[in-house]
Amino acid sequence: MSRTRRRPAAVEKLRPGADAPAPPDPVSPPVDDTRFQPNAVSQDLSEFEYALIILSHGFQRWVEHCMEAADTRGLNALDILVMHAVSHRARGRRLTEICMVLNVDDTHLVAYALKKLAAAGLVLVQPRGRERHFETTAAGESACLAYRVVRESFLVPSLSWIAGRHDTVRDMAGFLRTLTALYDQAGRFATAASAGAPRTPPVHTKR
Repeated sequence: MSRTRRRPAAVEKLRPGADAPAPPDPVSPPVDDTRFQPNAVSQDLSEFEYALIILSHGFQRWVEHCMEAADTRGLNALDILVMHAVSHRARGRRLTEICMVLNVDDTHLVAYALKKLAAAGLVLVQPRGRERHFETTAAGESACLAYRVVRESFLVPSLSWIAGRHDTVRDMAGFLRTLTALYDQAGRFATAASAGAPRTPPVHTKR
């Protein structure tokens, strides 16, 4: 007695005239219905950061306008700040020390600013062994002094009503220094926490 072999169900459905099986549904990633809700401190911090952004740009404009009013033109805000750092806080210091004073990580920016200041005769480069130390020249000192005169004449009187309120300006300076330390600490923590995570390729910014 002959035995007829039964076709598998999949083959039976694929015979001519039969309907093709529907493709399986793609697996959808789970949907997280929870939404990020910042707390009140985060919202206040956002307001502060926005004000800080506006302040930083306004301060850079003021630095450039003050330096131009002091009859020294052609320098951007970073150039002027580097010159003041060399004059006041980093006299005879190295590049890394000037970057530390200004809290600038990109040494190339400060090195380029020093190169421009040296070419303008405002900063003097003094080789000491394998290192280079920077000091302001007489012209650089005169430019910094003229800057301070303009600042004392036009900016300081506008802040007198704030400075006279229980050392407000001094307290704000301490507050900003404290926040700088907190931002640096939070950045280190965030970097350490994401150290083992897979890295996505950087975004392309060039066309």
